Amino acid sequence: MIYVGVTGWGDHDSLYRDGVSQRDKLKEYGAHFPVVEVDASFYAVQPKRNSEKWVSETPVPFQFVVKAYQGMTGHQRGEIPFENKKEMFKAFRDSLEAYQKAGKLAMVLFQFPPWFDCKRENVNYLRWCKAEMGDTPVAIEFRNQSWYRPNMYQQTLEFVQKEGWIHTVCDEPQAGEGSIPIVLESIHPDKTLVRLHGRNIHGWQKPSSGDNWREVRYLYRYNHLELTEWVEKIRKLEKQSKDIYVLFNNNSGGDAADNAKQMIEMLGIEYEGLAPKQLGLF
Repeated sequence: MIYVGVTGWGDHDSLYRDGVSQRDKLKEYGAHFPVVEVDASFYAVQPKRNSEKWVSETPVPFQFVVKAYQGMTGHQRGEIPFENKKEMFKAFRDSLEAYQKAGKLAMVLFQFPPWFDCKRENVNYLRWCKAEMGDTPVAIEFRNQSWYRPNMYQQTLEFVQKEGWIHTVCDEPQAGEGSIPIVLESIHPDKTLVRLHGRNIHGWQKPSSGDNWREVRYLYRYNHLELTEWVEKIRKLEKQSKDIYVLFNNNSGGDAADNAKQMIEMLGIEYEGLAPKQLGLF
C-alpha cells in the first residue's frame, strides 16, 4: 500500500476550516491523509499524554512516522537533558507506547545531520542506535553525501539492509556535501520511506539564507512533470517493498498538502477509513 501525507499537521491551512484551533487540526488532517510525520518529537521527547491524544484523534488505520529526538541523532547543541544516552533512548522508547498499542506506529525516523559522515565511529553508532530501539521499526535518512559516493554506495545499502533499517529515499536540492542524491532502493521488504523536501537549491544551505533559513529551504512547489516522475519512481519502489510511505516536506509556502493531494490523485488512490470530511461542532 502507498501512504501519502505531509510532515507535521500545523502548517497546512488549506486543509482546515477557518478558525479551527491548533489543538483540533490533527482531527481534520485525518480526513485528508492516512499518515503524518510527528516533528514535535525531534525537538523534545514528548510526554505520553500527547501521543495518547494524537492516537485518539485519528482513525483506526491511521499511521504515524515519529521523528527521533535530536539528541539521538547528533543535532542537539550542548548537553542532552538526560543523565546519559541510554536514559535518553529509554525515555524516547517509552514515549512511543500509545502509538504501538494502537498499531499506529509506522516507524521512527532517524534523520542524521549533514556533518554525520561515513566513518567507522558513525557506523558503530548506527549499530548501537538500532540495538537500543529493539524491535521498533526504524528508518534512516542521511544528509551527508559521503554515504553514497561510488566507493561506498553499495556498502551503505548492504549495511542498511543487514542491520534491518528502513531506507529513506529523498528528493532534495543537490547542494554539495550536505545533500544526498535520489537513491531509488527499497531494501526493506515491508516498508520504505520517501521524503520530498523540494528543490530550492538556493535556500538549502544555512549560511546563504540568513535567520529565516528554515522557512526558505523548504519553499518549493513541485510541478506536474516532477510529480509525474515521482509517480513512476514510487511505482518502482512499490514492486520492492510492501508499504511505501510518501511524505511531502515542502511546507514553507503551504505547498506540501496541495502536492500530496495531487500525488494521491495521480496514483489513483482512494483511501478508506479516513476521518469524516465534515466534523461536528462538539
